[in-house]
Amino acid sequence: MEQPPTVTETGGQYSKEPEQKVQIPITDINLALIRQMNGQAGAQPLSPQLTSLFGKPSAYTVGPGDVLQITVWDHPELAAALGQGAQNTRESDAAPGFLVDEAGNIQFPYAGTVHVGGDNVEQVQRKIVSRISKVYKSPEVTVRVASFRSSQVYIDGEVGKPGSQQINDIPMTLTQAIGRAGGFTANADQSQVSLVRDGVTYPINFNAIVKAGRNPNDIVLRPGDMVRVGSRDENGVYMMGELNKPATVMPLRNGKLTLAQAISEAGSFNENTAKAKSLFVIRDGDGVQPQIYHLDATSPVSMVLANQFQLQPRDVVYVDNGGLVKFNRVLNLLLPAVNAALTGALVSKY
Repeated sequence: MEQPPTVTETGGQYSKEPEQKVQIPITDINLALIRQMNGQAGAQPLSPQLTSLFGKPSAYTVGPGDVLQITVWDHPELAAALGQGAQNTRESDAAPGFLVDEAGNIQFPYAGTVHVGGDNVEQVQRKIVSRISKVYKSPEVTVRVASFRSSQVYIDGEVGKPGSQQINDIPMTLTQAIGRAGGFTANADQSQVSLVRDGVTYPINFNAIVKAGRNPNDIVLRPGDMVRVGSRDENGVYMMGELNKPATVMPLRNGKLTLAQAISEAGSFNENTAKAKSLFVIRDGDGVQPQIYHLDATSPVSMVLANQFQLQPRDVVYVDNGGLVKFNRVLNLLLPAVNAALTGALVSKY
């Protein structure tokens, strides 16, 4: 049975121990490989960690720094205590009302000190009614939050207006937070969104969530959450060798990029120098052993295969110029741990 061509990795260069050689196989890009990769990359169920972020929003709970407006109807004697002070002049100023202190308490006439931290508006209303019912018979009390200042989320990265966003009585979901921050920029990679909560980072891929049949708008944020939208610049593919415009090619906004798209962005092959039969994709893989894929671009179906072969961030696409000496030299530069020496099988095949 014919063995696949390999690149030989040599270790122990400065050691007296015998050299150890690890064979790195070169995999042909063919229909079988494409089917295998498409099967692995198809709609996958979301991880339990990510699924835990989905949920139904709950009512807003009052916290320190919030300002409540509390009205007792038909009791004008309390008008002076309604917290109606001077009108705020700056956006950051609190609205008139009863300020919730650091301990989560407010002071209200005939009710004294009332702890409202962690309560929703309905619970606060019931507490006030219970307290002042000792003075007033069947009081009608209305409670609303005049200023939402206790809870924030933070949006960073490739959005229009990075910074903090106040959580109010409208539940803050992931898509709403990004929308309030000005939406994704043109350079945003929607497959590289991170949510940091209680010291745990949750990677979020918008495209994968939709493919799994879920709505990113169902991810409800909590106070103190931080969302970071990654940049496409961080996940480029390096186009090298005999191309008309060797460059770093950025993935699409959904994080995807096929080999055909990358070749097109690099201006296609240099007709005078390129050996289209020797196109290689070098992938670092898990950081332990690189993966190398080969495509014979002279084949009639090569561009069909290239259009279905999905590249990954920081892949290196190399087009040889005839012969394998230059490719061997490039591997030495790109993979310092690999002393790349192509085998006779590789020479004979490519």
